[in-house]
Amino acid sequence: MTQPTGIQRRSLLQGGSLALLLGSADIAWGASIVAVRVWPAAAYTRVTIESDTALKTVPIFVANPPRLAVDIEGIELNPALKELVGKVRSDDPYITGVRVGQYANKTVRLVLDLRQMVKPQVFNLLPVKTGNTQYQHRLVLDLYPSDVADPLEALIVDKLKGGTAFNAPSMTATPTPPPASRLGTHADLVGDLMTHQNRKPEIPTAEAPASAASAPITTAASVTSQPSDGERYIIVALDPGHGGEDPGAIGPRGTKEKDVVLQIARRMRERINSTTIKTKHGNLPMRAYLTRDADFFVPLNQRVEKARRVQADLFVSIHADAFMTPDARGASVFALSQGAASSAQARWMAKQENRADLVGGLNIKTQDAAVQRALLDMSTTAQINDSLKLGGEMLGQIRRIGKLHKPHVEQAGFAVLKAPDIPSVLVETAFISNPDEEARLISDSYQNELTNALMKSIERYFSRNPPLARTRNT
Repeated sequence: MTQPTGIQRRSLLQGGSLALLLGSADIAWGASIVAVRVWPAAAYTRVTIESDTALKTVPIFVANPPRLAVDIEGIELNPALKELVGKVRSDDPYITGVRVGQYANKTVRLVLDLRQMVKPQVFNLLPVKTGNTQYQHRLVLDLYPSDVADPLEALIVDKLKGGTAFNAPSMTATPTPPPASRLGTHADLVGDLMTHQNRKPEIPTAEAPASAASAPITTAASVTSQPSDGERYIIVALDPGHGGEDPGAIGPRGTKEKDVVLQIARRMRERINSTTIKTKHGNLPMRAYLTRDADFFVPLNQRVEKARRVQADLFVSIHADAFMTPDARGASVFALSQGAASSAQARWMAKQENRADLVGGLNIKTQDAAVQRALLDMSTTAQINDSLKLGGEMLGQIRRIGKLHKPHVEQAGFAVLKAPDIPSVLVETAFISNPDEEARLISDSYQNELTNALMKSIERYFSRNPPLARTRNT
């Protein structure tokens, strides 16, 4: 994005015709703005402007002080756009305020005043409809931090400083996908961290990454203690489905899948972080890593890549089913299929879940096609076999607390399960489209029962399949 000239800066700041939040015209011309939304998170903040036709924009980024201006052409200021001003939260890690006004004839200027330097992305999304969710044209403004802390580096820095707790927003920061040539060749940073040795790990020192957000939207796995000599952590990546622009399935009472699965993931994180697994290699403490711990959207391939960056030992994606009729009920567990789906329903379910990027809104221009193909095509027989073992344990425990939709692990081409080196399952906790199961899903008692069932299955899986030692050849 080119920097404006001095004249342009003065025009941006002074703009006599800008009349921010003022102006005599409140009548939309051309495109009609139907909704505005702001999704703050430590990983990034997203602003969306929904309209009945596509919006033409000219973005301008000014570095000092940092702010993003976006000229929206072919419209006049209307009440819907003004609503953006009141939608910015005081704890937003990136936006301090919003100004909007009639900059020129049929051109509205939107100015986002920023807390820090960002790498903005401004792009348009086509209309999409799936299930209960329908969006018209969307203009998206994504604000990513200029410097993204590596989650492994943050863990290592914490260990070198002798910390006993880790709770940093960078743990769920959206990673920049690595080049395709680096896939499968991760440096053994986690190995140095998680296996105690007599020598000091040969790793560079660094300053701890600064917190980018206040407590309400801090997102991280909490590390509450260090393992004793000779031990290592077991990392379980928990993936609450959907989020942000993508609500997932919506129940008859209006319950959103994205909210329920995040609640369950947080309960599981508490249990995982206080659990130690007894294996033939000794007692191994567990730690949870959440792909999101707030209401924001994470593309499917980035969920996979996040788990790989922390070298997770398991990946558990948590969802809540929906079907065309309210009669369907019961929990299901899915693993990846290298070929055809195990059933027509499994194929249908995978198709629905794989549409998340369309609903949530993915900036296709920023995606590394080679990296995506590598991540999503390198499924292995060993990964699938281990996933089936884990899925079988989960079904055995879930049937003790409720009904199963299918008594065996189903398989299909779920994009989110395609980490080639991490056993991965997708758990459909219940049918949110069923009124009775929707009521169970939002109850503390069922969420606790489900958490207990999933934890028992994870413990049984690791006791029978202890994780391999981390080596520099990982």
